[in-house]
Amino acid sequence: MDPLQNKRIIVGITGSIAAYKAGELVRELKRGGAEVKVVMTEAAQEFVSPLTFQVLSGNPVYTNLFGPEGRWDPEHISLAQWGELVLVAPATADIISKLSLGLAGDLLTALTLASQATIIVCPAMNSGMWENPILQSNSKRLMELGFHFVGPGYGELASGKIGKGRFAQIEEIIGKIKEVLYPKRNLLGKKVVVTAGRTEEDLDPVRVLTNRSSGRMGYSLAQVANWRGGEVTLISGPSILPPPFGVNLQRVRTTQEMREKVKDTFREGDILVMAAAVADFKPQSLHQKKLSRGELSLKLEPTPDILKEMGEIKGDKILVGFALETGNSLDRAKRKLEEKNLDLIVLNDPTQEGAGFEVESNVVTLIWRDGRTEPLPKLPKLEVAERIWDRIAEILK
Repeated sequence: MDPLQNKRIIVGITGSIAAYKAGELVRELKRGGAEVKVVMTEAAQEFVSPLTFQVLSGNPVYTNLFGPEGRWDPEHISLAQWGELVLVAPATADIISKLSLGLAGDLLTALTLASQATIIVCPAMNSGMWENPILQSNSKRLMELGFHFVGPGYGELASGKIGKGRFAQIEEIIGKIKEVLYPKRNLLGKKVVVTAGRTEEDLDPVRVLTNRSSGRMGYSLAQVANWRGGEVTLISGPSILPPPFGVNLQRVRTTQEMREKVKDTFREGDILVMAAAVADFKPQSLHQKKLSRGELSLKLEPTPDILKEMGEIKGDKILVGFALETGNSLDRAKRKLEEKNLDLIVLNDPTQEGAGFEVESNVVTLIWRDGRTEPLPKLPKLEVAERIWDRIAEILK
């Protein structure tokens, strides 16, 4: 399930030219299933109308410590108690300095001071302001107090100059929110390696031997591992999927390239999950010119068995494999688990409805070393990844 689902998030918008970008941020939070309430400072309203955020969030926009007609309404307390996360985006130099001093002169600073929720700050300003030692000191103090920072990024600023101070990318901010909201942190301190996607073996200068794997299952496993606090390296064959947030993506193409990268990375790792659809065969020889229609004979040889090699050297590390089978699948998967010295194997049959390549869901059976099996119903691949990491956490215990 998306970590944003049913989360109560307060978005605080301050007086930066980047305030217009907060609209897309609110939209993405809503798209992920979060309930969003927006608080705007007086300066922020000079850049964007509160009505914009009322429409995008589906809630009234809060702008003042005081209610209508001068009536006192302690919204800074009620909002502070409501929100599970406070996101200050964009955050100006002014708001960062006020927060670092514990000032509470407006609704946003007051509710932030009163809140016990996680707070994320997304700076956006001129590079000279960001690099000022006073602001750096104030930002460092907030980090020491447990505030999370996303950005600023480097690039063209509103002034037309190039420097550090740009509002972070929306996907980067959303990724950080999901990370801090995720309830299970049972991979903290663990170095995790995940393989994903397909490999390709060259036939001639223009053709390859490959399969239909999109990489979705492996990318989902890497993302969930990151949310759980793991230091994640994702070794991916060719895929059009965007890199998961917070993950060290290492791209490869051939089976040999994946083999070398896995060996190097797993040496320092604690857990390896081999979800990649590695090509089982490659041509005995590479044709230097494009094959013509008449050349129909193709001699193949097996590629290196990376999973088996890792099983031989894993020691007390955890090794999880995948078995893509279409006949007598359970027995073959159990035999593969034993032969390759795995701690857990994930069996899936691409012929089942809603399973296999190029779809968002999967139907798998989890198999342990002691012979236990756990068939799972058709689930989104992100949720399948959740279940797999739950079982790996049991092994870790």
